[in-house]
Amino acid sequence: MCRNIRVLHNFEPPTTEDEIRAAALQYVRKVSGVTKPSLANEAAFARAIEEIAASTAQLLEQLPPREPHRTREGEKQKARLRFLRRSPTA
Repeated sequence: MCRNIRVLHNFEPPTTEDEIRAAALQYVRKVSGVTKPSLANEAAFARAIEEIAASTAQLLEQLPPREPHRTREGEKQKARLRFLRRSPTA
């Protein structure tokens, strides 16, 4: 699950609310050990996701930008290169 959490800081175009929420969801799933909460725990699960997403958005707003900005396509290319270096058959 943790592999789905990506760097969100310093992107052009800026990180979206959906990307922040997806990272928060993955974090809550990992910490809780639950992919889908029971009905009894659903409210706590949802509240945790919203709080973490809000904290993440606040953090991203406060961090100073690094140079140069990252692009999503550039990050995908870096990931492909890392995969090719690790893959014995590629």
